[in-house]
Amino acid sequence: MTRFHLPRHIGRALATGALVLAATAIGAPSAAASVECDPAGSAAARVTPDAGTIVDGGEVTPAQAAAREDDLKARLDAQGRGPGHFDFDVIVTVPVAFHVVTTENGEGDVSDDLIAAQIDVLNNAYSAGAGGFPTVFRFELTDVTHTADDDWYGVEPDSSAEKDMKSALHQGGMETLNLYSAGIGGGLLGWATFPSDEKGDQDGVVMLNGSMPGNGPGPYNEGDTATHEVGHWLGLYHTFQGGCGGRGDEVADTPAEAEPQFECNDRDSCPGKWGEDPFHNYMDYGTDACMTEFTAGQSVRMIKFWLAYRE
Repeated sequence: MTRFHLPRHIGRALATGALVLAATAIGAPSAAASVECDPAGSAAARVTPDAGTIVDGGEVTPAQAAAREDDLKARLDAQGRGPGHFDFDVIVTVPVAFHVVTTENGEGDVSDDLIAAQIDVLNNAYSAGAGGFPTVFRFELTDVTHTADDDWYGVEPDSSAEKDMKSALHQGGMETLNLYSAGIGGGLLGWATFPSDEKGDQDGVVMLNGSMPGNGPGPYNEGDTATHEVGHWLGLYHTFQGGCGGRGDEVADTPAEAEPQFECNDRDSCPGKWGEDPFHNYMDYGTDACMTEFTAGQSVRMIKFWLAYRE
């Protein structure tokens, strides 16, 4: 089992009370409901404002969220990693298997340089290169596959094409990030599975190839669809999860948000709650240029999910 010590920057936040996470968020009342996914069967997605009727399954009911938190707590307790017993100390290097899916005439192909640029975007975001709080995660490209299949190129969530594509291409175990680029449409930029879904060979992230850095028209072409979806893959909800009430996104230092923010505008959609809308957060719906940060609480939450489900 990998041993971790709490990085100094996270340790300071915990010591000063900046993170009020483990006891309150994890110790929620038990819920018997199973965790349901969106109509797409995927755990979470990123959409543009013109996504129409697409429902984003990143939003779960309070009972489903409580069930997830109970399972997370139980797994960490079983590992002796309950509140106050975390030992985080090293950078976690996540292997990435990148799967390029094209049409049979080659539409949608991406170069090795573009794939490398996408991995650079992930590493910059997760090390707080653009701002916010650094995480322990870094991403290392281990393999690239190229597959020409018209049905897979237009893949939709929870479709037979998705199941067939992932069954054929998926590599590694829960610790491996399988990242698929394809020509998805309908205002859907990407979707991901949560760690607790334990999807086996269906685990991973699917993203629009045009969302990769410089590979399509703005404002969603700087590579942060992958940043957002990998956040879900590591256990994060949207910042607007639950709106202004209830448990929210299970992170104490992300202000409550009534609805997604698609622009870079100051807004306080939950005036009775602490803080203004976190529209610069990678887990909101802003444009790529607007998204610049994770918080300390999100960093710790991702570590917990990694230890419980992906280590």
